[in-house]
Amino acid sequence: MSRPASVTTPERILLRLDWQVIRRLDGLLQGDYRSLFYGYGVDFADLREYQPEDDIRYIDWNVTARMNWPYVRQYVEERELTAWFLLDLSPSMDFGTVQSQHLKRTVLVDFVTTLARLLTRHGNRVGAIFASGGSQVERVIPPRGGRIQVLRLLNDLLKQPRLSHSTFTNLTPLLQAGLHSIKRRSLIFIISDFISAPGWERPLNLLNRRHEVLAIRLWDPREVELPDIGPMILEDAETGEQLYVDTRDKNFRRRFQEATSLREAQLSQTFKQAGVDALSLSTDEDLVRAIVRFASLRQQRRR
Repeated sequence: MSRPASVTTPERILLRLDWQVIRRLDGLLQGDYRSLFYGYGVDFADLREYQPEDDIRYIDWNVTARMNWPYVRQYVEERELTAWFLLDLSPSMDFGTVQSQHLKRTVLVDFVTTLARLLTRHGNRVGAIFASGGSQVERVIPPRGGRIQVLRLLNDLLKQPRLSHSTFTNLTPLLQAGLHSIKRRSLIFIISDFISAPGWERPLNLLNRRHEVLAIRLWDPREVELPDIGPMILEDAETGEQLYVDTRDKNFRRRFQEATSLREAQLSQTFKQAGVDALSLSTDEDLVRAIVRFASLRQQRRR
């Protein structure tokens, strides 16, 4: 029995993204995705003395100690790469407002599908690890290539249940699963709103020592600024706890914005200390423009 026409299928989503996103990216990036995927899939080639513009992550500390002078490892790029998507599917990812017209989970699905399509189209392999914020991961999808693999990822994402309120999300198990499951040096996308209990910073550092890690932080405008709409009830997407507030109170709105600005600064500092490039992606932002902006930032960083 066929599915009703109103049901969104993986094939329809992929077709929509092929026409609305990937074709535009092909034109804007002119088919050159090295600026976005630079640094992945490399094999050790040689050692040389450290130069001031070198990336300190490539310093070989054992050789440096023996030679009493810093040395860096040089790598050659492989023709193919393996990419992994580490996906946070916790309850807070189901937040979205009328203004944005998208949930963070919807943006996650579109982003993963787009990047998986771009990667596999060039002969690369993609895999994924799903986690819902608890102590264990939900699913590990081994990396494979081809359009069928993209459809499988998309199908599994659409089938992933949306959880009711639970305890506060912990990203540590998701990142540790990446450490234990991903053996070969890979390109890793961590896609989350990074609303998590503390402790995930250390596994993030360890992941970036072994792999090329990119953090994609999803957010909604109403998570950082409250409108003046009078009394309302705010509900914690993670725990279900409710709080009555009056948004007419200027001091309350100011304190709310100060708290979100502090969290933003702390996240930026965490990514900077780990040496991880991060893309901040809003639910009301055009996906094509966001990816092009990210590619431009990575190009500038390499200069």
